[in-house]
Amino acid sequence: MATLSRQPLADQAAELLLERIRSGEWMLGQKLPSEVTLAPQLGVGRSTIREAIRQLAGRGVLRSRQGSGVFVMALEPAEERDPSVLTASIITVIEARIAIEVEASAHAALRRTPAQLRALRRLLAERDPGTATTPTDVESLVDADVAFHRAIVAASGNEILAELFDSFAARLRHAMTEMLRAHPMRDAHTDHRVHADIVEAIARRDAARAAQLTRTHLTVMKERFE
Repeated sequence: MATLSRQPLADQAAELLLERIRSGEWMLGQKLPSEVTLAPQLGVGRSTIREAIRQLAGRGVLRSRQGSGVFVMALEPAEERDPSVLTASIITVIEARIAIEVEASAHAALRRTPAQLRALRRLLAERDPGTATTPTDVESLVDADVAFHRAIVAASGNEILAELFDSFAARLRHAMTEMLRAHPMRDAHTDHRVHADIVEAIARRDAARAAQLTRTHLTVMKERFE
């Protein structure tokens, strides 16, 4: 295992961590080992590891979640990524969402349980920009949105759709975060109204409308990058 020998230690530690991420030691969405584990591996103190993590978090590679740990959010720092590659990645993710979520919305309208509908309404409220408790940082907004859409997929009652959604959830979070950083939402209230309409279609068991609203929402999102 490589160790550090020159100042600044935190910069070197950040680069070594980034090299290990690039090599595939930790995958997108995966949790890093603790500071206690990483510090002796790099031959530095825990404070140096914390500073290295802060550096990589500032560059969009890592994200610290209170009480959960540090997770890989990107394989390259934001300033080093080719904008055309990033755009292609976002479009790819949205196309996958259309393939999964349109069908999931239709099935959710037909199969959702009262408990699942209550959960959808709760998650809808948690992402509502009109409430004081709605998160304002991009990462938390994306987490709230992903949780909402994951609940729709779960309500579809199709375990394969749920597995497909989960298989690219980390990439979805990353792509949506990058999308909102590059193109901040112009009208959060209109966006939220669309999500509320989807919930109401599911509540009324209107499968055709739930699917149509979901397709239109995601297609409009995709067209912003084409």
